[in-house]
Amino acid sequence: MGVQLTVLAVAAFVYVTAEMVPVGALPAIAGDLGASEGLVGTLLAAYALVAAVTTVPLVRLTAHWPRRRTLLLTLLCLTASQLISAMAPTFTVLAGGLVLCALTHGLMWSVIAPIGARLVPATHAGRATTAIYAGTSLALVVGNPLTAAMSELWGWRQAVVAIAIAAAAVTITAWLALPSLPISNNAIRDVRLRERHHRNNRLVTLSVLTLVGVTGHFISYTFIVVVIRDVVGVHGPQLAWLLASFGIAGLISMGAMARPLDLWPRATVLGCVGALATAFAVLTVLATHHRTGALTLAVGVAAILLWGASSTALPPMLQASAMRTAPEDPDGASGLYVTAFQMGIMAGSLIGGLLHETGGPPAMIAASTVLVVVALSGVAATRGLFEVPQATSRK
Repeated sequence: MGVQLTVLAVAAFVYVTAEMVPVGALPAIAGDLGASEGLVGTLLAAYALVAAVTTVPLVRLTAHWPRRRTLLLTLLCLTASQLISAMAPTFTVLAGGLVLCALTHGLMWSVIAPIGARLVPATHAGRATTAIYAGTSLALVVGNPLTAAMSELWGWRQAVVAIAIAAAAVTITAWLALPSLPISNNAIRDVRLRERHHRNNRLVTLSVLTLVGVTGHFISYTFIVVVIRDVVGVHGPQLAWLLASFGIAGLISMGAMARPLDLWPRATVLGCVGALATAFAVLTVLATHHRTGALTLAVGVAAILLWGASSTALPPMLQASAMRTAPEDPDGASGLYVTAFQMGIMAGSLIGGLLHETGGPPAMIAASTVLVVVALSGVAATRGLFEVPQATSRK
């Protein structure tokens, strides 16, 4: 079980590292392909748009497949996309390579958490989801800073080649280590229930709040290198170290929140969204006043770490909660949640690119603050949204 969950976590690590290459290597890609930083930032938006549009149809199309086969399909597409991107002679070809990866991105995130939940007892579903999302956190700790550093030292193409090799390796490992996980006849019949997920008020509310919060996060996160450089005042190799610290803070917080997620999900989500709003509020003040010095640096670094800790811990909480709203069809519920998440990435990247060109970091971070506060208010105002069924609340 531990080996299988580790394989899933590594798959998440490689996927997120690939997705975030335009963030960590943004200046290097822009310089090599002769594109503006704002244009490169829109790659994340295009990626998220494709993922959002294809997630639900692909989840339905593959509903009767064994889960391992579905996961392997997504990993094969990831490997091919990285090879295309590494050899891309133009910005258009690079975008095409990322689109191939995006086609199955939402499908991967729709099935990977339910796969983890099937490998453990029902009482540990939240902790299994958190274990898989540890790969996401490690992508921020290791993957994103490493690709940023490799892009600066040897070029962004070498960084993408390394991701392609890792994707091929995890594909083979997943084929060898994971069970087939076929879908039962009863589960296949439950596919019809997916047409009614839009009537699941808890799931729809959760998805809308996710859309708002993720939009706020990605308005600034798409340009986090710019925020660290121009607002906090960290440059050069220290910037990569702070990116790594961002992920380390997230990894620590995910581990700390794993058990509370199964026991007190609403309070845990409220605390994390509140911490994220606080981080953005502090960064807004720093960006607005343009002060330099040791105090600004210390406060800015603390805000970046709080940002990393809160934002990284939230996705496993939200996806576990989404699956709980439809225990008879967790894949379908995950599909709707992932679609909302990808739409948030798309909207955040586009809005962030626009604000980056017009108002700079102060405008981006202020917009992030407002939207995250709106999401926080929504979580606080709802009742029963994160309710844990009695059968899954026992120790």
